Amino acid sequence: MIAHLGATGQTALMDATEVRVRRRSAHRGGRSRFISGKSRINAMKALVVTDQRGRPLFCGEVRAGSIADITQARDAGLVDLLADTIDLQILADAGYQGLAAQTYGQVVTPPRKRRGKHLEHGSVKRTALSHIRW
Repeated sequence: MIAHLGATGQTALMDATEVRVRRRSAHRGGRSRFISGKSRINAMKALVVTDQRGRPLFCGEVRAGSIADITQARDAGLVDLLADTIDLQILADAGYQGLAAQTYGQVVTPPRKRRGKHLEHGSVKRTALSHIRW
């Protein structure tokens, strides 16, 4: 996937998708493991990378819904793969905000929200990135 994007100069889109699953029966361990933090349902989560036209390029391992999006991307080895490439751009949502620094700006995320006196500046405005992703 990384070699294809680097050779063609395309921009990719990355996000995690959730699939609802049945809850485990009572009095069994790991019952709350599948509860998603975002939608508060029992779910399994898969990391998906597509091209700009929506064609899937990569679908990661399906994990429990309680795992964070950024953790799933790190576990898939995306940071290590992007360390060896240049001129590649992957657009992602706010769930991947730490990856921009780890991948030398190849993962583009919206800027962080304002927290008190400190304001994190980003290269792309929040609304502009949303319009590009959709």
